[in-house]
Parts: sequence; C-alpha cells; structure tokens
Amino acid sequence: MAMPGVSFTSLLVVAAIAVVAPLTVGFFTRLRIPAVVLEIIGGIIVGPAVLGWVHIDLPVRILALFGLAFLLFLAGLEIDVHRLRGPLLRFALLGYLVTLVLGYGAGASFTAVGWVSEPLLLAIALSATSLGLVVPVLKDAGQVGSDVGQSALAAASIADFAAIVLLSLFFSSSGGSTGSKVVVLGAFAGLVAVTGLAVSGAARSMRLGQVLLRLQDTTAEIRVRFAVLLLVAFTALAERFGLESILGAFLAGAIVALVDRDSFSHPNFRTKLEAIGYGFLVPVFFVSSGVKLDLAGLLHSPSALVRVPVFLLALLVVRGLPELIGLRANGTRATLALGLLQASSLPFIVTATQIGVTLGKITPVTAAALVCAGLLSVLILPLIALTLLRRGTPQRAAAEEVPVPAPHVM
Repeated sequence: MAMPGVSFTSLLVVAAIAVVAPLTVGFFTRLRIPAVVLEIIGGIIVGPAVLGWVHIDLPVRILALFGLAFLLFLAGLEIDVHRLRGPLLRFALLGYLVTLVLGYGAGASFTAVGWVSEPLLLAIALSATSLGLVVPVLKDAGQVGSDVGQSALAAASIADFAAIVLLSLFFSSSGGSTGSKVVVLGAFAGLVAVTGLAVSGAARSMRLGQVLLRLQDTTAEIRVRFAVLLLVAFTALAERFGLESILGAFLAGAIVALVDRDSFSHPNFRTKLEAIGYGFLVPVFFVSSGVKLDLAGLLHSPSALVRVPVFLLALLVVRGLPELIGLRANGTRATLALGLLQASSLPFIVTATQIGVTLGKITPVTAAALVCAGLLSVLILPLIALTLLRRGTPQRAAAEEVPVPAPHVM
C-alpha cells in the first residue's frame, strides 16, 4: 500500500543509476573511473539541469541524508587509531596545519575576487582527502604496509577527521557562537569517550560475546544492529548538541573500528556494513548530489566555468604541497604520488558545499564549480599516483596487486 502523497518514481531512477554506474565501470575496467563519479554525473543528467526526470522529494531526501551519515560512518571505520602515533602522527598533523594555512590563503584570494564570501569555509572544504579512495589505490600498488602507504593513510585520516571537526565547529547549520561550540564539542567528546569505554567494556563480556556469536549470522544480525544503533545515537546526539550530524556519524565509525579489532569470530561484519552503505544508502547521496548540482548556472557563465580548473589547482597546492615535508624520507616519486593522492577529494567537498549553500556562505554556482573540481581530482589524480607508485616498486606491486576496479570515495 502506497503512502499518501509520497511517490517513489524519483527513487526508482536514482536506484537505477546506482546499478548502472558500477556496471559501466565493470565493463570498462581500463578506464578505472570510481563509480561515485558516474553516480554524480548520472544525477546531473536525470536532474533539472538536463532531463528533469528526478527531483529531490521526501524519499530521496531522507535516504540521501542517511546515506551521507553512513558514508561518514564507513570513513570512520577505515581509521586505525593504533597506527596514529609517533613520527607518523607528527608529520600528519604538521602537514594538515600547512594545508590549513595554504587553504586560508587560497580562500582569501578567492574572496578578494568575489568567488566566495568565507575564506575559512573554502580552506576547510579543500583540506580533506578521500580516505576511501586512498586505501584501494595503495592496495592496488602493494603499498599499504610500506612506510609510504602508512604515511598516506595517517595524513588522510588526520585530514578527514580534522576537516569534519572544523566544519562542525565553525559552520554548523544550527548556529551559535564558536566559543559556545568549543564547550559543546568538549562535552560531546567526553560523552563519546564514555560511550566508547562502555562499548569496549561490554565487548569484553564473555556472556555477551556468546550471545552475539549466536545471533550475528541469524536474521537478528545483532552486530549490524548494534552498529546502526551507535550510528543513529551519535548522529542524534551531535544534532542535539548543535553540531553537524556528520561528526557523530564519523565518530561512531571510529569507535566501532577501535572496539572491533579482532574479527576472527565475525569475519563478515564489516562486509555487511559496507553492503548496507555502498549497496544501498551511499549511492542515493551521490546521485542526489548530482541532481542538486547547479550545472546550468555554471555552463551559462564562462567566468564561472573558469573556476573549475582554478579550484582543481588549489586542491593540488593545498593538499599536495604539504607532502614535501616527507620528501627526504619518501623520495621524489613517492612524494609526488602521495601529494596527488592527498589532493583527491570529492565527498567532503560535496558535503561542505551543501552546508555552505544552506548557510548562504557560497553561491550554488561556486558550489558546482568546487564539486566539478573534486570530480576531476578523483578522475585524474589517483591514476597518476598509482602509475608512480607501481613504477617505484614494480615487483612488489605485481606480487601484491589487489584489483579494485571501482574504489568508493571518502
């Protein structure tokens, strides 16, 4: 029975694009285009800018919001807190500070020419990296366990986490002063820490462990339900505290990653979470982002179209240049590859620009230019980085190659 006033026609088209995009990538493997790029392009084509088949109605809007939350949750799941220590952590933090300085400089320049009204928002938008893209590229090059791979993962983890915190702190749609948000953020962090300790303590309970083991692969799917409960709880708490919901979703994933270190008794747990996210919810977010993209405004203004390559160059400078800090340790080829990988960013740009448009800090045309620059970065830069890394270690790459035809991006 259909609900009154609710149509699923737009969702049907979105779901069709979610199937067609990875199939296309699967048939044309040599292109190595991330499926997410085709999902956004598909959204542009069926949206108001071209065919007008899809509009952001209630079902699409709700699933897209939850898709964004799940995307951030899965990104948090990628973070290995135990590896973020010592020189790796110091280099990653120093690199991110340099990124923010360069980003603010770029933001101030774009503010001076009237492209954006808030330089800090642009600095934060340019400062993140697609952790979910860095991991499969490093796997493909056989570099995940190497010093270069660990440097890349540490830098991407710090960049993703810091960018989400800063966006929530300075540009939360709930309003409030930054000072009050710092206090609120501290209280929220304390609550997250307490919850993490409670979950960790519960995970060590033998009796609970036996129950989880018995129910995890039945229709109860109890571990998945616990993970979804934590995701929804932290997202709701972040909103209640006046912070961006994406922060809660990201921290929920990080806590699950921290607690769930030994997967011997439940090897399929993360695969099930990825199936829910990448198989259903996350594509809705990306396709709907394409639907909302103001491509018409971008194409109708040559001066606006010029912003796309300029923003792409800004990404390369802001995220790529800080990798020169590790030039002596990593060598020229690896440093170039790391810089290109760190400059590959799309989902966070989509998220930050949507918040910026909602708050009136950037225009839809500028947001579209930023997203297009992010699309180009994800299309071009990882391929060059992968080539550089493979040339650097041809034998190792051939021995350890893990084919990843369509990496998910975050």
